[in-house]
Amino acid sequence: MSVKKRTSKNVLLDTALNNFYGAAEEMGLEDGLIEILSRPERSISVSLPITMDDGSIRVFEGYRVQHSTALGPAKGGFRYHPDVDIEECEALGSLMTWKCSLAGIPYGGGKGGVSCDPLELSMSERERLTRTFAARVAPIVGEWTDVPAPDVNTGAPEMVWFMDTISKLRGRLEPGVVTGKPISIWGSKGRTAATGLGVAICIKEMLKAEKIDVKGTRVIIQGWGNVGTYNALSLVEAGAKVVAIADVTGGYYVPEGIDVARAFDHINNHPKKLLEGYAQPGLERMSSDEILLVDAEVLSPCALEGAVNAKNAGAVKAKYIVEGANGPVTPEADAILAEKGVSIVPDFLANSGGVIGSYFEWVQNLNGFFWTEEEYNNRLIPIMTENFHRVMNYAKAHEVKMRRAAFLVAIKRVADAVKMRGTFL
Repeated sequence: MSVKKRTSKNVLLDTALNNFYGAAEEMGLEDGLIEILSRPERSISVSLPITMDDGSIRVFEGYRVQHSTALGPAKGGFRYHPDVDIEECEALGSLMTWKCSLAGIPYGGGKGGVSCDPLELSMSERERLTRTFAARVAPIVGEWTDVPAPDVNTGAPEMVWFMDTISKLRGRLEPGVVTGKPISIWGSKGRTAATGLGVAICIKEMLKAEKIDVKGTRVIIQGWGNVGTYNALSLVEAGAKVVAIADVTGGYYVPEGIDVARAFDHINNHPKKLLEGYAQPGLERMSSDEILLVDAEVLSPCALEGAVNAKNAGAVKAKYIVEGANGPVTPEADAILAEKGVSIVPDFLANSGGVIGSYFEWVQNLNGFFWTEEEYNNRLIPIMTENFHRVMNYAKAHEVKMRRAAFLVAIKRVADAVKMRGTFL
C-alpha cells in the first residue's frame, strides 16, 4: 500500500483510520479506493446562537459529517456532549458506513452533534438548540440524502423537533428525515429497544457458539441508557445474571445479580433518567470504570468510547466483550486483550440493531404503512443472527479476529459500490 496514511490526535478517529488501513491492506484494496474511503465526502461546522431562558445569548458549535453515500443516504445519529468535535463525528461517521454495509441495508454513514453539556440545559433550551441545529444543516439532510437519529443525550423529543423544523422549512411533511421518533408521531414500534436487543442477540449467539449456557452467565453492562437497559432486560429474560451496571453517577455492583427491572423503573422515574439513588440489598457502589474489572464472563460496554484502554485492559476479568457503544475498546486494549485470549464482538456488528431498526422505521415512513412490534422483531432477530454468524464464520475461515473480519466484509461491499458508481461528484 503506497497511500500516505492519515493520522489524528483524536483517539477515536485515529483508531477508526488504523482499523480501516489495516483491513484495506490485508484485502489488497486499490490505492485509489483507499484514498476515497479514508476521507468523508462532506463535513460541515455550524454556529448555533441560542437565546437562553435568562435572556442571554450563547453560541454553540455543531457538526455534521457524511462519510459515504455510496450505498445510500448517509445514516447516523447526532449527539449532545461537551466533547463533540468534527473529528469525533468523522470517526463515528466512518463506523456508520461500515455498520450499515455489514448490516446489508441501503445506507451510507454519517454522524453529527453539538458541543454542549445537556444537563445544564432546560427543556426549552434543548428545543431551541435542536431546531437551530436542524435549520443550519437543512441543506444537506433529507429522506434520500442524510437521515439523522438519536445518539448520546438525544432522543425522541429531539427527533420530533428536528423533523418538525425541516418539514416547516420545506413546506411539506418529511417524516423520514429522521428516525427514532415516538410511536405517536411516525415512529416505529420496536425501535427504542432495537439496539440493546441486537447487542443481547450477539451475546447469546456468541455464548451459544462457545457452547456456554446463557443461564447463570454473569454480565457487566456499563451504560444505562436505551442500549444498556434493553440489552440487560433481554439477557435477564434469557436467564443471564447482570451483576454490575453503571451510568454517569457511578457503578452499581451486586454479586448475586442486579434487579434489572427495578433499575429500569428507577431511571424511568428519575427526573434526569439516572441511576442516582438506586438501591437494593447487597449493592456495592463503585466508580463507572471500576465495574469494568469485576468478576464476570461477559463485559458489554454501552457508554462512551475508550472505556477499555491500555491502562485497564490487563485487569479485565471477562473472557468475552460485546461492544454496545461505539469504539469502547482502544487498539492498545485490543492487543492486550488478544494476548489474554479475550474474544471481542465489535461495535459495528453488535450495536447494528439500532440502525437496522432505523431502516425499518424509514421504510415504514416512506410507505406510510406501519408494522406491529412482533413484525418488527421478527425481521430484526434473523438479520442480527445471520450477520453475527457471517462475521464469525469469516473470522474462523480466515483466522482473523472478529473485528478485522467485520471490517473486511463491510469495506468490500462499499468499495464495490464505489467502483461501480465511479468517482464523478
